[in-house]
Amino acid sequence: MKAEYYKKIIDALIELVDEGVYIVDKDGIGTHYNEAMAYMEKVNKEDVLGKKFHEAFPDFSMSESTMFRALKKKAPTLKQQQTYKNFYGKEITTINSTVPIIVNGETVAAVEVAKDITSIRQMSDTLLELQEGALEHVLEDKEKGPALTPGGIRRYTFDDIYGQNPQFAQVVERAKKAAGNDASVFIYGETGTGKELFAQSIHYHGKRRNMPFIAQNCAAIPETLLEGILFGTTKGSFTGAVDRAGLFEQANGGTLLLDEISAMPYDLQSKLLRVLQESYIRRVGGSRDIPVNVRIIATVNEPAEELIEQGKLRPDLYYRLNIINISIPSLKERLDDIPLLAERFLEKHNKRFGKEIWMVSDGAIKRLQHYDYPGNVRELENIIEQAVSMADKEHVLTEKVLNMPSAARKLKQPEIDYTSNQPLDEYMAAVEARIIKDAFIRANGNISRAAEMLQIKRQTLQHKLKKYHIAGQ
Repeated sequence: MKAEYYKKIIDALIELVDEGVYIVDKDGIGTHYNEAMAYMEKVNKEDVLGKKFHEAFPDFSMSESTMFRALKKKAPTLKQQQTYKNFYGKEITTINSTVPIIVNGETVAAVEVAKDITSIRQMSDTLLELQEGALEHVLEDKEKGPALTPGGIRRYTFDDIYGQNPQFAQVVERAKKAAGNDASVFIYGETGTGKELFAQSIHYHGKRRNMPFIAQNCAAIPETLLEGILFGTTKGSFTGAVDRAGLFEQANGGTLLLDEISAMPYDLQSKLLRVLQESYIRRVGGSRDIPVNVRIIATVNEPAEELIEQGKLRPDLYYRLNIINISIPSLKERLDDIPLLAERFLEKHNKRFGKEIWMVSDGAIKRLQHYDYPGNVRELENIIEQAVSMADKEHVLTEKVLNMPSAARKLKQPEIDYTSNQPLDEYMAAVEARIIKDAFIRANGNISRAAEMLQIKRQTLQHKLKKYHIAGQ
């Protein structure tokens, strides 16, 4: 095949990918530059193609150039963050991977693939700056602590947690005891069960209540940025880096909530473990150890045992964090709390929408109690919020105005058909099998969760699943 055909094939291929692609020859002259890269860097292709890379991007020093590193040192660069100015002086931030193309020991080209994270980087910088500024202006109350969390977000306490279900009440009491000490807390709960509500309540009920409470969702930030956000950055640690304190320094003396900690990269989890053990951090690219005194509350929405088995959570980090374990029941495990929760949400959204709905009808409560709630308490509130917002002048919220999901999964209780001539052991086995099957279904096939619902060991449940031929066990 002729060389010109190969070039056309490459041109077609690089236009099919979403990432930016930039290819230079052995002299550093641009030979390929796709539309995604041109859009990302806000330059015209003709400003790059046929020009040496350092001429197309004059603001970039050779010592920091991944292209230069690939061409002259034959060294690849993988997933490196870079902040630089394009041909027109616009600052952009990318995650770059640049590799040399070596034939017979000679570098004949270099290929760079880049993902634009400019908006994400700007967002993270803004959040850190706002966080830093807000910490200096937190409203203080000698008895109650800060009126707001840093950034003006409403704080929550145990007064905002509603429920009388015995199992749920035990969890609340355990959380209150956790507030009385400084140990790390590990919270498990399905999405929508109120994990941050518990975390804030523990903080604002404890001795750190007058110090910062900072929350970070580990799944919301790309892994290349998360380390700098947590530990801070040092000028020169990567292209465009500045001296900036991370969340650990900002939360010093207070509490740092690490939401969805299993989404944190595995290598970064080991660095976090070291911080917890040594009580100091080192900024990205820095050499100075900075002492920190931060209480960690970590949350997950899947059982820790499963996350460890899947390689998403380091067992040593889990054991270090799991000093106090809190497992929040799902809403389907405390359906008896729905009348209370519905009334609370009704009161809240009455005020919000200026309505005068005085009560929830028995029919509405009955319907609310026969739903599975995959979104848990958050979903229940959403249902009430929709109903109140769409209400006219009625004073009673009835089942007719409830906008329940069309694919509502209703809870079914196991039916037991006992006959007097049936042996007792067979009858008890049938009852046990149906209860286990029901729990397994409500847990969506999650063995660990079903075991928690049944309050038996996971191994015991596995044995019984196999015994009763449930789910192919």
